[in-house]
Amino acid sequence: MVYSRLFVRFNWVALVLIYLVVVAGSFVRITGSGMGCPDWPKCFGQWVPPTKATELPADYKEIYAGKRAKKIDKFSSFLTAIGLKETADKIHADPTLLTEEDFNAQKTWTEYINRLFGFLAGNAMLAAFIWILLAYRKRKLILISAVNLVLMGIQAWFGSIVVATNLVPWTITVHLFLALVIIGLQLYLIRMVSPVQQKSVSVSKTVKWLAIVVLAITFYQMFLGTQVREYIDELTKSGYGRETWTEKLGITFYIHRSFSWLVLVLMTFMIWKNEKEQKHWVLRSAYIILALELISGVLLAYANMPGLIQTSHLIFATILFGILTMLIFRIKSVQQY
Repeated sequence: MVYSRLFVRFNWVALVLIYLVVVAGSFVRITGSGMGCPDWPKCFGQWVPPTKATELPADYKEIYAGKRAKKIDKFSSFLTAIGLKETADKIHADPTLLTEEDFNAQKTWTEYINRLFGFLAGNAMLAAFIWILLAYRKRKLILISAVNLVLMGIQAWFGSIVVATNLVPWTITVHLFLALVIIGLQLYLIRMVSPVQQKSVSVSKTVKWLAIVVLAITFYQMFLGTQVREYIDELTKSGYGRETWTEKLGITFYIHRSFSWLVLVLMTFMIWKNEKEQKHWVLRSAYIILALELISGVLLAYANMPGLIQTSHLIFATILFGILTMLIFRIKSVQQY
């Protein structure tokens, strides 16, 4: 089946919007704006959030603490129902989850923009799904688009849980996992409809398996990175300075660092094989992105350059994940040299 150029481009736009949600989410994290909007999907009960504390009722903290308590009760009941009673009890018994922050217009609007990108990405995916139903009606395409749309809805709902639980660390990790799954499915959908992406990439079996291993490590690395960030947040709250972070982060940080160099070694071998054989641009671009990711990681760990470097580190990792995922989707005919 031939898909229109406009439809293909529209799905690429949807992918870009999904990536922008990840970027905005990271920016929310580094600025501490996650609690900028205490409710969801509205922000302080409004579709367009306030700019001044005087626009809110005097007891707004008590109001949203009460709403948060109800949402935590529901989420705890859900966790208990799926067999995670111990986790549910910890969340339910944590009094800090009911602590509301003072209104901060900058944080509120940072979180609001994050939600706006999510709204745009979700609606782009919905439009693509309707487009498929009306114009193409291919069963596999409908299924993938529908599943991804449902996952986007779950991601939005889980975003409200992240807010309700006051950014409990493991909820942020689940949030990232869902984002990567959504990106992977969107890339697969593009692979199905784009004539360019349907072209197979011929590589040796060695490069094929190395690509799979590097993708798996990159996927795992992103979760290790999330945990390292969570530990840093805890150390910061406890009063530890940057100069003590490395020695106190423990085994997770060292695994994360070691795996980064392992990926570099494997990717260097892959690029050597690539230049010797077919010289695919996609492998070259993956190697460049990896280099940028490693540089940002070094700056983040050893230089006093937090903030946007952290966002850059996540962006490069997510782009590398996307490139490797698309590469593996396109590897069909395997040649030995």
